[in-house]
Amino acid sequence: MKVLIADKFEKSGLDGLKAAGCDVVYQPDLKDDALTAAIRDTKADVLVVRSTTVTAPMLESGALSLVVRAGAGYNTIDVATASRRGIYVSNCPGKNAIAVAELVFALLLALDRRIPDNVAELRAGAWNKKEYSKARGLYGRTLGLLGYGNIGQEVARRAHAFGMPIVVWSRRFATGRASVADEPVPMMLARSPEEVAERCDVLSVHLAMTAETKGLVNEQVLGRLKPGSYFVNTARAEVVDQAALERAVRERDLRVGLDVFANEPKDAAGPFTDAIASLQNVYGTHHIGASTDQAQEAIAAETVRIVAAYKDTGKVPNVVNLARKTPATHMLVVRHRDRPGVLAHVFDRLRSGAINVQETENVIFEGAHAAVARINLDGAPPDALLAEIQSGNTDILDLHLVTI
Repeated sequence: MKVLIADKFEKSGLDGLKAAGCDVVYQPDLKDDALTAAIRDTKADVLVVRSTTVTAPMLESGALSLVVRAGAGYNTIDVATASRRGIYVSNCPGKNAIAVAELVFALLLALDRRIPDNVAELRAGAWNKKEYSKARGLYGRTLGLLGYGNIGQEVARRAHAFGMPIVVWSRRFATGRASVADEPVPMMLARSPEEVAERCDVLSVHLAMTAETKGLVNEQVLGRLKPGSYFVNTARAEVVDQAALERAVRERDLRVGLDVFANEPKDAAGPFTDAIASLQNVYGTHHIGASTDQAQEAIAAETVRIVAAYKDTGKVPNVVNLARKTPATHMLVVRHRDRPGVLAHVFDRLRSGAINVQETENVIFEGAHAAVARINLDGAPPDALLAEIQSGNTDILDLHLVTI
């Protein structure tokens, strides 16, 4: 199996892929047309990327069957095109959660103690203890969390250790899929992002970027924050209305820590201009939340696990683009002797009836003499077709139709 790696990747990961029997092509500077050409020319089966954008022309240019995002999000990959072409997309959720949570608290402490300004004045030769002795402290101040995935959970654990009450809004709680009462740290549930903002002193964003979350942190949310509140975004710039945030900094005296920006350069180094980054109350970092050695080693190991599992079993861990619900309406259950041609006969008859197979599973009984096939269909075969299927092959022992 040929694996093309188009971003910087840990040596432990390269060694792990080679040890798994993969033919590894490591070209970490590939982007745009050069990456499209490399996918075509190498005939790679698997593409591994970190921040590099994977476009429709790239996915259509070669023989890819799997794209691994060596990180948590996958909004830089054209998942819709991958799904149309039957290309798996997988990611490495949770492996950078601790690193991002640590940066959240680095930014919070920097905001509270104004550490960058302290350092700047010391380096300029100024001593100003009176000014920089002014700090509120984090203990007892309420932390609001928007989103409670892997990173939000790690932030909550650290906030609890700091003695911060926690109020959270997340779809997992809003839909009843989970309860705050079951969480390992005490927290309070809010009914909306606006309510979180109203009840907290510090608001931290941990939302994945989707069509539903784009611009979710808007004027209505930011306007509920108390003047002088702290705001931290280490998720995606797109989930925050940037113009509204800039106004809130200017008009409501928010103190803001950002690891993500609306107009980040594509390359690792280069000129950068963003009005919000120049504001006095805003501290920024260079989209480095996941960039610790520990996180990158963990992501590399997870990438190796994904690729090795695909190579050895055909199954893809952490796949993100399989249908949660297919168009199937009925399941045909066929009990049969485990002999060649039985399922081919069933599928051929279904095809003749213009009925599409959505999913199928064939389970073998001990001794490998008999099996049961469960075949999900997008419609109900008429009784005559069912009778034709059963009578057309003597190795079919029984069949019945189930509505799903």
